[in-house]
Amino acid sequence: MNTPNPPEPARPTRIPRGEARIRLLDTALRLIREQGFAATSVDALCKEAGVTKGAFFHHFDSKEALGAAAADYWSETTSAMFADAPYHAPQDPLDRVFAYLDFRAALIDGEIAGFTCLVGTMVQETYGSSDAIRAACNASITGHAATLEADIQAAMDMRGVGAPFTAQSLALLTQTVLQGGFITAKAAGHKGPALDAVAHLKRYFAFIFEGSATRAEDRSAA
Repeated sequence: MNTPNPPEPARPTRIPRGEARIRLLDTALRLIREQGFAATSVDALCKEAGVTKGAFFHHFDSKEALGAAAADYWSETTSAMFADAPYHAPQDPLDRVFAYLDFRAALIDGEIAGFTCLVGTMVQETYGSSDAIRAACNASITGHAATLEADIQAAMDMRGVGAPFTAQSLALLTQTVLQGGFITAKAAGHKGPALDAVAHLKRYFAFIFEGSATRAEDRSAA
């Protein structure tokens, strides 16, 4: 009786290079938000992503290059979510602004690392040590703010709001308040301060555009 030959052990599947890059970036988004940029080593990134260090250095010249690319990737991946979000639906531009703030408040849920901002986290650590990462984070934050300017300008025009306010400065204020809320949430260990920050921002916008901060409560999402 012939004994069949034992099957050869399966060879490990090689990850396509393009897929390796996406795996590394997805892993970077998670690890950096969980533990910070400095604490996220190349070895840890490769292990968590399931790729080799050779694959890492094929796509990124350095950890700094990975950080800058992660900021750009963050912008790309979040832009689609915001573009498709329901806050664009209202006809009144001010309603769209308040709907945006309600949408941001709804995202503040779960683990802190899950709702905080990658670029805000990275730039706090690297603004003095990496011009490349700082610039990429700035482009991400200001780029997102710019998507709000048209609605804010339309609301200003409709309600006769002018200097010293500008659509650009008010749009950037939304991001300043959100980033500050994320920092205070991290310090407190819970989401409360971030939600409070958005609520106060709504009151500020209601005061500017409607003369009464109490209007913000009237506009709260159902």
